[in-house]
Amino acid sequence: MKRWLFLVLIVVALVVGIGSYKGLAVFKMFEEFKAMGYPKQTISTIKASTEEWRPQLAAVGSLRAVRGAELSAEIGGLVEQVSIPAGSEVKAGSVLVQLVAAADRAKLDQLKADAEIAEANFQRDTLQFEAQAISRAALDASASAHKSARAKLAEQQALVAQKTIRAPFSGHLGISTINPGRYLNPGDTIVTLQQLDPIHVDFSLPQQALSQLSKGQKVRVRTDIDPQQTYEGTISAINPVVDADTRNVKIQATLRNPSGRLLPGMYARLSIEVGEPGRYITLPQNAVAYNPFGETVFVLVPYRVYKAEQAAKKTGKAEAPAAAPEGTAEMPDDQLVAKQVFVTVGPTRGDQVAILNGVAAGDEVVTSGTLKLKNGAAVIVNNDVQPANDPAPTPYEQ
Repeated sequence: MKRWLFLVLIVVALVVGIGSYKGLAVFKMFEEFKAMGYPKQTISTIKASTEEWRPQLAAVGSLRAVRGAELSAEIGGLVEQVSIPAGSEVKAGSVLVQLVAAADRAKLDQLKADAEIAEANFQRDTLQFEAQAISRAALDASASAHKSARAKLAEQQALVAQKTIRAPFSGHLGISTINPGRYLNPGDTIVTLQQLDPIHVDFSLPQQALSQLSKGQKVRVRTDIDPQQTYEGTISAINPVVDADTRNVKIQATLRNPSGRLLPGMYARLSIEVGEPGRYITLPQNAVAYNPFGETVFVLVPYRVYKAEQAAKKTGKAEAPAAAPEGTAEMPDDQLVAKQVFVTVGPTRGDQVAILNGVAAGDEVVTSGTLKLKNGAAVIVNNDVQPANDPAPTPYEQ
């Protein structure tokens, strides 16, 4: 009996000891929670400010030479001489390739002689007809022979001219692999010739933008070869037909390219200023949450202001102020908390977006960390790192 009593006492002592240990651990945990204070989320913010800027349309396009062609042979022949300074500028009419034309020139000399004889005969027959020495039929036959000789001469002159391939316009030559001794077939490509200054850029915009576009409107163009360099040009043509599949309209702009750095086929980014300059509340686009029910941002207000706003609401639909979890410190009135507000967004430029209403200048708006926020959440502001907020961003060069 005493043995069983002893075992019971041991079990009771163990239970009391374990319970005391657990109770002490829970007490310490609550004390730690209380020391930590109200849970806070770390975020970054920016002061909403008013900036003056013009609405812009952005597009991407491709560069195209104002005049460009892949030069080819019109007739076949053996290459006699090549005068193609690869990669250099040539004037219109410059000789690029000469085909062997000795036999054609000899025949040309013969036809010149025939044409001279035919002309002399025609002039002599004309005088004889005026003196009524020959009939009208003889004069007509002489005139026909004269015209035929001249036509054959012109045909041969054109054939000889085709054996000399010239630059049809001034421009920049490409690289050619044509060498003397090679036989060129009609249509064989000889070299590319591109006029680079000025140069076109072709791009497309949605049909809704047509009311904001006009011929002569200024555009700014940037390329990847030098992201910091901006080229200015003007809209030179607007296609009169809208693509039925994409509902986009093709547009052509023309810009100066005196350095020749812009080449046909290059990718280009364009911006077109539309409308009148205006002043907008400007925020980084990362600050705005785009939802099916509308666009929202989080602004920071003191907890006392947030409590007062919630208490003033009569509908009861608004979320109640966050209550401090049991065992933690109460939130002080001057603690900054997040408040979600609906905004109306306007035009964008680069990393920025215009806010038409919902935010006032001077409001402290959350720029990062919004996914972990809710109404009434306490925050810690850390602005060591900020999201992009550049009105004209350029690619980062490694």
